[in-house]
Amino acid sequence: MTDTDAADTLPSNGAEEAPGIRILAQFARDFSFENPRAPETLRGGAAQPQIEMGVEMNARGREDGFFEVDLKLSARATRDDGPVFHVELVYGGVFQITGVAPDDLEPVLLVECPRYLFPFARRMIADVTSEGGFPPFLLEPIDFAGVYAARKAQAEGVVVGQA
Repeated sequence: MTDTDAADTLPSNGAEEAPGIRILAQFARDFSFENPRAPETLRGGAAQPQIEMGVEMNARGREDGFFEVDLKLSARATRDDGPVFHVELVYGGVFQITGVAPDDLEPVLLVECPRYLFPFARRMIADVTSEGGFPPFLLEPIDFAGVYAARKAQAEGVVVGQA
C-alpha cells in the first residue's frame, strides 16, 4: 500500500480530476470448497448437476481514504441424490477512487470495482473445482450493473420490471 492520503491526489490547480480507479491490493478473504460425497460424486455417467449461484457486493470506506470492496461468489451443485459440491469465495480489493462525485461513488464501488475483481475470483473457483475432481466450473460473466440495480430496487421496495 501507499502512504499517500486520498486527499493528496487532488489536482493543485483547482481543475477537476478525471475519474480514476486504482487497485492497491487484491486478496482472498474467505475461500471454501466442499465435496461432501467424494468419491461417489466423481463417477462418470451421472446426470448434470443443478447449479445455484449467489453474488453479493459490499464496500466500505477506510480511515486512510481508500475503499475496501468484497465480491462474494457462491455456487452449490446438487443432483437428485444429493449435494455434489459447494464453493464459496469472498474476494476483496483495496481501491483508490479519484475524481468521482460523492453521488456517483456507490455505483463505482459496487459495479466497477467488482468488474476488476471478477476475473481473478472466477479463476480461483475454476481452479478449485478442477482440483476437487470436477471439470473447471467457469462462471459466466456477471452483469454487476444489473445486480446493483436489482438490489437497489429491492431495498427501495420497487419491483423490477413494473411501472
